[in-house]
Amino acid sequence: MHFLFLQPAKICVNLRLISRIGVKAMTRKITLCCMFVLSLGCLSVAATKPDFNGDWVMDRTRSFGIPANLESTMSVKQTAGQIEVETKLIQPGNERSVKDTYVLDGKDYDFAPQVPPNTPADAPKPKGKRTSNWLPNDAGIIVTEVTTIETPKGTETTQIVRKWTFTGSGEVTIAMFVDRPTGSFEAKRIFVKK
Repeated sequence: MHFLFLQPAKICVNLRLISRIGVKAMTRKITLCCMFVLSLGCLSVAATKPDFNGDWVMDRTRSFGIPANLESTMSVKQTAGQIEVETKLIQPGNERSVKDTYVLDGKDYDFAPQVPPNTPADAPKPKGKRTSNWLPNDAGIIVTEVTTIETPKGTETTQIVRKWTFTGSGEVTIAMFVDRPTGSFEAKRIFVKK
């Protein structure tokens, strides 16, 4: 008789042990699954970069620090590592097209800056270095250009920093900070999608 009473107790102890192990294992599996799903969500959010692709027209009324009679459009082609921009600058009797490429890797690249208006034909061409990269949290891009030009007064160096961000639905703001030997200024151009 004594033997019969021990058997159910052993069975109960074994069932409790199995259920504790099962609960711990299931809790661990659920925790790991939740962490995996959260990490995938964070990666998808982190991988989203602004898309500047398309044709844009400058909103003259909200832009500042530019000539009063300047109109501008820009066409942007963006890939994962670079942005190609063609900007048209339109003034009465003068229309120019400027092409730029921004390689978004944070490295210095040589580029050919635009020759300032009214520059003599025999004047030396300006030289430039450009660095472009993504802003923290992929909030936009920042482009830093340093140009040098030989003048009769010596070498002049100019630094231009452009910050591209989305400021509204279908709206890009390009804040430009210019430091020249003759002074500094800020300009802001706001573009809306065509």
